[in-house]
Amino acid sequence: MELDQRDRGGPQQPLLVVRNLRKHFPIRSGILGRVSAHVRAVDNVSFTVRKGETLGIVGESGCGKSTVARLLMRLINPDAGEQIFDGDAVGEHGGISVADLRRQVQMVFQDSASSLNPRMPVQNSIAFGPIAFGTPRVEAVGQARELLTRVGLNPALFGGRYPHELSGGQKQRINIARALAMQPRMIILDEAVSALDKSVEAQVLNLLQALKRSFNLTYVFISHDLGVVRWISDRVMVMYLGEIVEIGPADTIYTGARHPYTRALLASRPALDPDQRREEAPVSGDPPNPINPPSGCRFHTRCPHAEPVCASRAPSLGAEGEQAHRAACHMQDPASGHSQAIAA
Repeated sequence: MELDQRDRGGPQQPLLVVRNLRKHFPIRSGILGRVSAHVRAVDNVSFTVRKGETLGIVGESGCGKSTVARLLMRLINPDAGEQIFDGDAVGEHGGISVADLRRQVQMVFQDSASSLNPRMPVQNSIAFGPIAFGTPRVEAVGQARELLTRVGLNPALFGGRYPHELSGGQKQRINIARALAMQPRMIILDEAVSALDKSVEAQVLNLLQALKRSFNLTYVFISHDLGVVRWISDRVMVMYLGEIVEIGPADTIYTGARHPYTRALLASRPALDPDQRREEAPVSGDPPNPINPPSGCRFHTRCPHAEPVCASRAPSLGAEGEQAHRAACHMQDPASGHSQAIAA
């Protein structure tokens, strides 16, 4: 595998560093449309993505996973926070511009059909990005046909077809090829396989793993499917109500989750053995309103281990680098005062 000439900081420097990322969506009401409240979609989220890894992001619907993805691509602008790509601040003076970021970071969306132009042959959709950045049309179309082969589609059969002539799995392969056309270093996959049936999903996941090795890629993989996330991810980040509650190596989290919410998510997976099925839900109630989230730990209203300290003070996730596996739970802090806190 050839080294990427764009790699300025070496393999030990994270490809992406996110610090205190925040996005609150205003709610307007009244005749004048004044802001009456905010939906706190992402609240002071900090994490890193290492070069060559796959970071999986999981959580319930509405926890902020997709908002994080759009913030990373700057499809929506953050209210606050810092984003550093391979040592350069994004959008800052002397750093890397958003346009340059988008050349190195691409995104594959969940809805494969609406992501493609229905009036454009798929090989032209793949070539569109390189053409927009100055690649001659003939060369860009040739590269698009090569990428069709790389994603398992015969360019002679599929290159001239339109999206409505393709299956869901074939359209998602086109979207992956279109992302690769920009020669990115990172690809954000937002529920990219969740709309596919299981046999096609497995094929696309195997394809993603092969492409990662061939193109020296880094993935941010967002999904609600815990099994898929464990299979494809090196590390997993668990979100709840706009915050990170746990992050660590995939196998460590799946075999020894520390946060009650993560344990509830894992317990909610359907059992293959009918004798092992659960009779009660692993977590009760619905997620609180993100307009007015609970004080302290946001999970305390649904947590079976909640104590007064959980409502009065927000737990700390800990700084990056202190330990590989971190959880924002008072039971993990010996000094928190929680009766079930681990010993120092």
